[in-house]
Amino acid sequence: MFDYKEAPSGQRPAEPQTGRDSARFGTRQTGSSTMGGSMGPVLHWLHDVAAVTLLKARRTLFQAAVLFCVLGLLLWVSIFLYGSFYYSYMPTVSFSAPVHFYYSSDCDASESELCSFPTANISLLKNDRDQVMAYGQPYRISLELELPESPVNEQLGMFLVKMSCYTKGGKMLSSVRRSTMLHYRSTLLQTLSTFFFSPLLLTGMTEQKQLVEVELFSAYKTNTYQPTVGTVIEIQSKRVQIYSSQLRIHAYFTGVRYVLYNFPLTSAVIGVGTNFAFLGVIVLFSYLQFIWGGLWPPDQVRIKVMMGDSTRMQQRREEVKKRMEKENSQKELDYPKVIGSMNDASDDQADDTVVTQSSKTSFVEVNATEADVPKSKKDVSPDSVLPEEIDQRETTLRQRYGQSKSL
Repeated sequence: MFDYKEAPSGQRPAEPQTGRDSARFGTRQTGSSTMGGSMGPVLHWLHDVAAVTLLKARRTLFQAAVLFCVLGLLLWVSIFLYGSFYYSYMPTVSFSAPVHFYYSSDCDASESELCSFPTANISLLKNDRDQVMAYGQPYRISLELELPESPVNEQLGMFLVKMSCYTKGGKMLSSVRRSTMLHYRSTLLQTLSTFFFSPLLLTGMTEQKQLVEVELFSAYKTNTYQPTVGTVIEIQSKRVQIYSSQLRIHAYFTGVRYVLYNFPLTSAVIGVGTNFAFLGVIVLFSYLQFIWGGLWPPDQVRIKVMMGDSTRMQQRREEVKKRMEKENSQKELDYPKVIGSMNDASDDQADDTVVTQSSKTSFVEVNATEADVPKSKKDVSPDSVLPEEIDQRETTLRQRYGQSKSL
């Protein structure tokens, strides 16, 4: 059958490979087709799973983006509301204005005295429009005087500082006088201070002066109807020597304003958090109202109809309505025939009255059944009746109509 070639020594003769190759090739084809058939549904399933997962991921990402935008907007609005409240509720904490004294110099006086008391007029309006002091808020008003340690001021002793507040029309509201003087320093202390600070004094980095603070009002409140727009400060001494002076107004807070001023970070966190929670509740209720119709949606009454779609139900109602009208018209035509047949069937005059009575009773019964039918059929609209009720009423109508015919 097969031709065998002589193999070299030490090797086995070659066997025919035709049958094995064909069998092996056929096995490979069958295995590949089986594997392809089994992998098809798996690939389809993987494709569906990937599509559904991608859709869910996109939906989740979109919802997260919307939620992040809403939260960011709520946070921004909360910060804006707290900032507006703080700006409108908190008055000016401190106000400082330089005081420039003026006095008359047209008199013939000695070198150590002035012709008049040093006086200064200070406006208490910011930008000539806004008031510095809020209504009902207590303020501490003080005057800082920078006085040199000169022999004239040391010999001056005590002197008075007068402050008068006035309204827009120039009416004086309140006036106060306070006394002050230089702090005492002995000759030895002055000598030691000059010796130790001589380098700074020689270079001009420091000076021999004192800063004297005079408290004029401890709790000044402006009137709502007559607000304070300015003040006049007068130093009641003609020998005083002044380098410079400052008028300082500082608000004395109590209650909520004290907390807002002394604990700004804690107040900001609490205020922004409260606004955020309030706005979040409003947005949540609005979302529930838009989605469900309210926080507690009303119970929905569901009617189960054993019919098809709405078109079939409408056709059924129209057919029942036409049938009812047709039967009513037939009944109106059949009633006289029944009564006439009953009158013709009587042979005797004696039985005529009996037949007449029986016909009357039957006619009354027919009329009674006819009166019952409109109450149950005509008063109720066919559109508002369910198909099951329509079938039951139709059967009762046929039974009554059969009874009336038998009579």
